[in-house]
Amino acid sequence: MTRIAIFASGNGSNAENLIRNVTAGEVVLLLCNNPKAFVLKRAKELQVPAVVFSRQELDDAAGALAGEATHMPAPEASRQERSVLGLLKAHRIDFIVLAGFLWKIPAHVISAWPGRIVNIHPALLPKYGGAGMYGERVHREVIKNKEKESGITIHVVDQLYDHGPILFQATCPVDGTDTPEALARKIYALEQQYFPVVVDKYIKQVAV
Repeated sequence: MTRIAIFASGNGSNAENLIRNVTAGEVVLLLCNNPKAFVLKRAKELQVPAVVFSRQELDDAAGALAGEATHMPAPEASRQERSVLGLLKAHRIDFIVLAGFLWKIPAHVISAWPGRIVNIHPALLPKYGGAGMYGERVHREVIKNKEKESGITIHVVDQLYDHGPILFQATCPVDGTDTPEALARKIYALEQQYFPVVVDKYIKQVAV
């Protein structure tokens, strides 16, 4: 069974959707950069181990020793054990999904899982992507520019923001009366419908 790690920063609705509905693998670890994020409560309720990490721990290229972790890292754990790369290796992660994660994934993580990290973006890339383009910021720009449609993009992660090969897109109309909140609800419906399905399909394609 493919072992999946999810990175998330906020509410966690996409993370919960994946945990409940992905069938081609099992979510065995949730990694979060925000200690106040609601996704941590979701992970606890769903009995998925969760770790909050710092920017330094994400950027640290120290790896872990071989073998599966049997517990979450204690405060006195070594640098190697506490780095995000170390945690991923210790949990024998095969596949990574970014589900509302706001930081850029560093090159050493991407190179360790080439073609095995996917992200969901709340717009039709290549438009409305890049640093700072997330959440309602995206929807405000779409409405301001009088776009007739928006949607979601699920793509493979590379070393640029919102840039890797596109796996899937789905669209929704943008009405003249739409607010950012109304458009966000349309995007949410697309995310809930398609994200687990596309992740399942891609995992099966890249599975060893």
